[in-house]
Amino acid sequence: MAQADAPEKLSRPSVDPQEIEKFSRIAAEWWDPDSKFKPLHKFNPARLAYIRDAILTHYERAPGETPLTGLKLLDIGCGGGLIAEPMARLGASVTAVDAAEANIKTATVHAEEQGLEIDYRHGTAEQLLEEGDAQFDVVLNLEVVEHVANPDQFLKDCAKLLKPGGIMVVGSINRTSKAFVFAIFGAEWVMRWLPRGTHRFEKLIKPEEVRAALSSEGMSVREAEGVSYNPLQDAFEITGDASVNYLMVAVKA
Repeated sequence: MAQADAPEKLSRPSVDPQEIEKFSRIAAEWWDPDSKFKPLHKFNPARLAYIRDAILTHYERAPGETPLTGLKLLDIGCGGGLIAEPMARLGASVTAVDAAEANIKTATVHAEEQGLEIDYRHGTAEQLLEEGDAQFDVVLNLEVVEHVANPDQFLKDCAKLLKPGGIMVVGSINRTSKAFVFAIFGAEWVMRWLPRGTHRFEKLIKPEEVRAALSSEGMSVREAEGVSYNPLQDAFEITGDASVNYLMVAVKA
């Protein structure tokens, strides 16, 4: 399950002064809405609203400036921090883990530039689980399950990281012919939003496969909701069509 570039043990890599400028430049690319990460920036408003509303509803909290205060949140496969930072701004105590050390260094530098405290770690979900002391109120599992070697075990490990009564949000791409046309051929070959080969069709995960893995860990899994691209508005929106991108909420008993 672990990615090839993950460390043998979970770590918090430091960034020395000579590296600051390099990773600051990379951070600027991650956070540039017109860079190669443009699809994530287009995708983010819809999924951030979905995540925020799911957490507030689950914990019966009212909207506000920092409504997630007091909640421990894990962002697994955090990349450059495009989700971790908004969650921290909403008040959550955020731990963010990624198998790529460059992503963690980049995200760390950007968070420091923004004055945000986020516990960034280089490693994998199973390494976090091995530490034994990490129990979270919220686990965000977004656009990562289709990139791991053993999705079933990965989902089960993420479920074990939740406190009883905790909530997980899973986001991925469905394994359908429509997803191949739009998310792979369209996004990677036609629109060139993503580098070719970013996604492999056989690695994509169906919502029912997510449900089976999480249900086996005693989690109650809600129906998947779709995230569809609206070309007229040049934006993504939550819809009832989960045949391409989808988001799911699961609650631990």
